[in-house]
Amino acid sequence: MPETKVLTKYRGEKDSHTISHYKSKGGYEAAKKALTSMTSDQIVDEVKKSGLRGRGGAGFPTGMKWSFIDKKSTKPKYLVSMPMKGSRVPSKIEYS
Repeated sequence: MPETKVLTKYRGEKDSHTISHYKSKGGYEAAKKALTSMTSDQIVDEVKKSGLRGRGGAGFPTGMKWSFIDKKSTKPKYLVSMPMKGSRVPSKIEYS
């Protein structure tokens, strides 16, 4: 089976290290779609379909974890995660 390069696909191309090059290859399009035309439920469903899992020992499904956020509350909601195993600085994402 041939190798599929993902992270190094454009390595060696002129200016491949720049944001403008990344955007010219479709970079950030999924983020743009999520932020401008999808509801929070649609985003959670998309993450569930992707099969993305946490990196902890249990590999808990990320979409399922996100679906536990209380949607009925009118208070701001925050999703807190540790970006890297062993990291002491959590990342915080406001979720509304």
